[in-house]
Amino acid sequence: MKENVNWIYKVFLLSFILSIVFSSGSSFVANRASSFVLGVIIIIVIAVGIIFDMIGVAFLTSNESSLHAKASKKLKGAKEAISMLKNATQVASICNDVIGDVCGVVSGSLGAVLTINIANHFNLNIVLITTIITAVISALTVGGKAIFKTIATKKADTIVYTVGKIRAIFK
Repeated sequence: MKENVNWIYKVFLLSFILSIVFSSGSSFVANRASSFVLGVIIIIVIAVGIIFDMIGVAFLTSNESSLHAKASKKLKGAKEAISMLKNATQVASICNDVIGDVCGVVSGSLGAVLTINIANHFNLNIVLITTIITAVISALTVGGKAIFKTIATKKADTIVYTVGKIRAIFK
């Protein structure tokens, strides 16, 4: 039970720190960027959330035996992937819940800044612009996650191994 409580504290702290980093960085850029650049940043934040959601799902559906075969051939990244897969629930929680949810919040707050920029620049009804931008951000996020969850379940082993190779580079 104590280990579970420690995990909750770690996830809370990681979420808090990532929110500060993402929000302050994106706010810094948002206050100086054009609406076009802000739109691109929102798409990047949404994409990061989708990619990490896909990674989280892949870790929950991957088959460890294919990674052991790669490890026996001494392929770079296989041991790292197996190590991470042994903690699949925690990896998925970080990817889906921490990074994915933080990206969702940040994209929403950037959407609010974009709404104000567009409404002020073009002298448009803010309610209409808010509705459109919120709908676009929601559709891109939900639709993207749906598409990439399907990919994650079909290509789970490849995705997990790729993450292992990336982790091996930074090890």
